[in-house]
Amino acid sequence: MLTQLAVFLLLSYFSAAQAAAPYALRLSCGARTNVHTAPTNTLWYKDYAYTGGVPANATRPSYITPPLSTLRFFPLSEGSENCYNINRVPPGHYLVRLFFGLVEDPNFDSEPVFDVSIQGTLVDSLSSGWSGQDDRVFTEALVFLTDGTASLCFHSTGHGDPAVIAIEILQVDDKAYNFGPQFGHGSILKTVKRLSAGAGRPRFGEDYGADPWGGDRFWNSLPTLGESADKAISVESAIKKISTAPNFYPQGLYQSALVSTDVEPEIIYNIDVEPNSNYSVWLHFAEIDPSITKAGERVFDILINGDVAFKAVDVVSMSGDVKTALVLNTTVAVEGKTLTLSLQPINNSLVIVNAIEVFQVITAEAKTLSAEVDALQSVKKALQLPSRLGWNGDPCVPQQHPWTGADCQFDSAKNKWFIDGLGLDNQGLRGFLPNDISKLSRIQSINLSGNSIHGSIPSTLGSISTLEILDLSYNFLNGSIPETLGNLNMLRILNLNGNKLSGRVPATLGGRLLHRASFNFTDNEGLCGIPGLATCGPHLSAGAKVGIVFAACLALLLVIGCLLVWYKRRQNILRAQKLAAREAPYAKRRTHFSRDVQMTIHQGTRTAAENGPILLS
Repeated sequence: MLTQLAVFLLLSYFSAAQAAAPYALRLSCGARTNVHTAPTNTLWYKDYAYTGGVPANATRPSYITPPLSTLRFFPLSEGSENCYNINRVPPGHYLVRLFFGLVEDPNFDSEPVFDVSIQGTLVDSLSSGWSGQDDRVFTEALVFLTDGTASLCFHSTGHGDPAVIAIEILQVDDKAYNFGPQFGHGSILKTVKRLSAGAGRPRFGEDYGADPWGGDRFWNSLPTLGESADKAISVESAIKKISTAPNFYPQGLYQSALVSTDVEPEIIYNIDVEPNSNYSVWLHFAEIDPSITKAGERVFDILINGDVAFKAVDVVSMSGDVKTALVLNTTVAVEGKTLTLSLQPINNSLVIVNAIEVFQVITAEAKTLSAEVDALQSVKKALQLPSRLGWNGDPCVPQQHPWTGADCQFDSAKNKWFIDGLGLDNQGLRGFLPNDISKLSRIQSINLSGNSIHGSIPSTLGSISTLEILDLSYNFLNGSIPETLGNLNMLRILNLNGNKLSGRVPATLGGRLLHRASFNFTDNEGLCGIPGLATCGPHLSAGAKVGIVFAACLALLLVIGCLLVWYKRRQNILRAQKLAAREAPYAKRRTHFSRDVQMTIHQGTRTAAENGPILLS
């Protein structure tokens, strides 16, 4: 009994530990098999079936790039937008990190330049020279994933083919980096800088032995700000109040620091940023200087771009003790291209800092209505869109990279985008028009002219009440014009010329020509019923036409059957006549012989009566 109880408790413990582990997915791009990397034996899954693109051997641009040998690049021939679409991601808050690489081939552009979006929001635009900067070889952002999917897209800007080495999707606490009222599903925090002051080398969270819920953050080293400007200090003793929810900072982060000097009592650090944006600044402190033993011995102000963000900071007093972690956070608006952080001492004391984090606050883009995305995917499949058009990710966002041929409008009431125009004329489309095109319920213009679209015009088009322009000219459409198109009261331009349509033009459409509508039905030999087209005969419904065809086919089969019967009987008669003619001479001779025999017999056997009376007695 005790053994069973122990086993039950052990299983319960491991189940609880497993349930508490954060979700983590790491992809080795272009890999054909799963990969383990040293020194932590980290598992990277192959990226097969997550995206398109071309696998290739990789050149790692930086030593902080994971030690992987392959990458995946996206040639422009496959479209200007290419995405990783990852499903079954549990809803939550995630650190998403993408490592970029260089194709190991001299025929390729040595350094492609492209844009990166997460969940439809543009988070990074790689600029020339990124491969030579350690903290630019990857993009990292904190984002909420709520619909079970992660969409990570790379947008070509015409300067080389986007290439990616690795992708990490690491779950963090739902309240991690809560920077204030804007925090939540409507915001994304893009990492600008994450620095460990006084540290000798860069480290990831795993190198610090950090809690997995911290997201395995990368901390670049800031060993000094300049000669004689500061000095690095470090300790090995434990730090209090570390690795706590929701941010789970590692202890090693607070065991090193930069302290100003008498020569330069103020610490100043400049960070390049995007102008006209909000930035969330997180500053880390722990009083590890043995010369400071109590509150009041080190006090300083913290200024951001000249404005006081924190006044009279006393680390020992605010944290509660020496060797105790203190985190300060504020959000500031920056108009220029530089964020300047200044720590200014008070009362002739020096200043200290252990770590710095700066994030750009990005408003998450609203997405396109899911029904309209599904409709466009049906159109993409039915019309056999060439891969060069892309059509990956969200049709309308990021706004800098909408789908080719898709025009979008924003519905502020629903906080969603919708499609109000579709222009794919002269694109070599060869499929058919799907019924689901009617799910673009607010579209105003459809232009699919100059392609090779075949099949019939869907009657469901008549349900799009907002449609004003429909151009399907110069395709291979056949069948009749649906009566439902007459329901389109907003329709101003209808071009169906240059197809293989037949039948009567619906009267409701013909009548619209009197109201300054521009309709073109020419170059369709089978159309009739309006001025400029042939005159229609008696109008028959489709059912009647089918009935006539069926009756004609039945009559034809009946005639063919009768002819076959007549032919068989005629052949039998002719065969009998030939047989009779062949046997006639033999039959005649047999008849003459029989008659002679009968006459001879008859004469030799006369009776007494025939011979007459006997005369002699």
